[in-house]
Amino acid sequence: MKFSNILELDARLSSQMRVAEKPGLLRNIAIFFAHSGDSWFWAAALIVVWFFSSPAWRQWETVEFFGLSGLAVVVLAVKFLVKRKRPEGEWGGIYRNTDPHSFPSGHAARAFLIATIASVLAPPWLALALWVWAPLVALARVAMGVHYLSDIIAGAILGIIVALLGLQFYQFLIDWFAGLTGFHFW
Repeated sequence: MKFSNILELDARLSSQMRVAEKPGLLRNIAIFFAHSGDSWFWAAALIVVWFFSSPAWRQWETVEFFGLSGLAVVVLAVKFLVKRKRPEGEWGGIYRNTDPHSFPSGHAARAFLIATIASVLAPPWLALALWVWAPLVALARVAMGVHYLSDIIAGAILGIIVALLGLQFYQFLIDWFAGLTGFHFW
């Protein structure tokens, strides 16, 4: 199968999933999930909640915050290398104006990074809830017409990989600092 055929299939499947132009409950749900993965929301929420949290929660919030920051750099680098134009549409003007590139989906990457890190550092109930939420965010981005299906698949994979690498780096830093000073953070 040629690459152009794959892109055509991707565009056709993505178009079939769209609800952006169809008023109703499904569209409203898709809008909610499409926005629930916004970077500004997660950054602000993690910072605010950090001030009111116990040390165990602060560990999770700190790793999530720095993971999201590192992921943003990786996603933007890939977007500017690939430069795939977003699907045509009216919804999501803020995304279309501030970031005209669709591949990979930063929202999908962010949602799956959050869920992956939660699997290691958060209580099981929260990890489970975030693993349910992450694919809903990703699919909502296609449903609202700001991404292709391949964008969210690539974003999800990228988010998981960056989370796993970040967790390895985090553990290395904790072990190194503890070995150097004898101080344990958590």
